[in-house]
Amino acid sequence: MKQQQIKDWISQDVMRMQALNAAQQLGLDDWCLAAGFVRNLVWDRLHNYRHSTPLNDIDVIYFNPQQPDADLDREYEQRLRDLLPLPWSVKNQARMHLKHQHPPYTSSSEAISYWVETETAIGVRLNEYQQLELIAPLGVDALFDFSITLNPKCGKPEMLLARAAEKKWTEIWQDLHIKM
Repeated sequence: MKQQQIKDWISQDVMRMQALNAAQQLGLDDWCLAAGFVRNLVWDRLHNYRHSTPLNDIDVIYFNPQQPDADLDREYEQRLRDLLPLPWSVKNQARMHLKHQHPPYTSSSEAISYWVETETAIGVRLNEYQQLELIAPLGVDALFDFSITLNPKCGKPEMLLARAAEKKWTEIWQDLHIKM
């Protein structure tokens, strides 16, 4: 039921649907739009905001171990900006394990399962039938609990606290609380 609610909210958001359609045109392997793209929309709706809070970026993640070059990500970002002028950030998750000193990931879903906050580890994509699919390896329940929850796989409370402070989440969405 919560997953369907997220899909309904996304489908009603013109900018998010345009972004999903633009990203789908790249034909990336194992892709989704993740992090604040989903999280912020849910928090906005739970706080009864009339308008969506602005996104600092739109995280496009994909998984292609055959082409891990970061230059390709920048090419994809430019192609997306040409299609739709938004603040795109494209990252191939096949190399992101190196940055975080994890074992190699096997998919985008596994990669986001290591993100700092449980509420951030959610993505969405359009399938070949133009239907919304959620990628939520840690589930979606925490997203509806007005919480910012440390992902047990991350285990670094200082990272969660720093991110929450930097992004001013509890100022923007005042009903949120941090859970360790």
